[in-house]
Amino acid sequence: GGSERAKQIMHRLLSDLFRLMDDYDVSAEEFWSAVSVLNALGNGTQFGLLAPGLGFDHYLDMRMDAADRERGLLGGTPRTIEGPLYVAGAPEAEGFARMDDGKDQDGETMWLTGQVRDVDGHPVAGAKVEIWHANSKGGYSFFDPTQSEYNLRRSIFTDAEGRYTARSIIPSGYGCPPDSPTQQVLDLLGRHGQRPAHIHYFISAPGHKHLTTQINLAGDPYTFDDFAFATREELVVPANRIEDPAEIARRELDGPFSEVVFDIELAKTDAPELQVRHARPRAKEDEQDRHSQLAGTAKV
Repeated sequence: GGSERAKQIMHRLLSDLFRLMDDYDVSAEEFWSAVSVLNALGNGTQFGLLAPGLGFDHYLDMRMDAADRERGLLGGTPRTIEGPLYVAGAPEAEGFARMDDGKDQDGETMWLTGQVRDVDGHPVAGAKVEIWHANSKGGYSFFDPTQSEYNLRRSIFTDAEGRYTARSIIPSGYGCPPDSPTQQVLDLLGRHGQRPAHIHYFISAPGHKHLTTQINLAGDPYTFDDFAFATREELVVPANRIEDPAEIARRELDGPFSEVVFDIELAKTDAPELQVRHARPRAKEDEQDRHSQLAGTAKV
């Protein structure tokens, strides 16, 4: 009985680990210490945080990039990791949305905008642009109970010219909790657990490959030293400070702001399975699914 694929993978995994124990003469104390860390990671639902720190998420992206090349799916904005902090069900808007609730006193106003085009340069109207990011302290709503529901999370459908615009605040980077099992593992490896300021995206449209990506804001000290290996040079975007009174008035703002422009290019595909994001546990995506429920308990 059971799954033949599961048995093959488990046999390979255990065989490799047994050889590792022999090759490095792993002691009983070291083995049970590792079991303790694994228990702590599971108890805190932190495997989704440690996985990108060990390069798994980026490696999966590399494999999907290679599969796209084999299919002839070339061009388009590069993908990069999703991370563990997406929450399904964000409010939807047409063309423009305000993402913040106005309660972050340290938040600098951000005007986030761009155009979604296909690889031939044609605007993609009606594309769904899902955006989520941290607040000025590096916390994400839902996982940070001090924030309002769906703060800094929105889904925006592009207008007839393929454009989307969001008013929000400049996010802060964040670090793994210093007393967490994730940081314990990173400490053993002599590594930090810091991420630069970044903004997450899902972009989808009929007839186009679904894109999971994120941008890093230029100038952050960790932009090119991201513990999650998510930085791609094409996805480093400046936040330009705007102090011109006419521009401030045109956007109906109260003072200076920073503008972030991120244009997106989608590759075309007729394959339905490539037009949707891949399946994985995500908070609130399937309230009946135990894995999705657990995805909402991560301590980050």
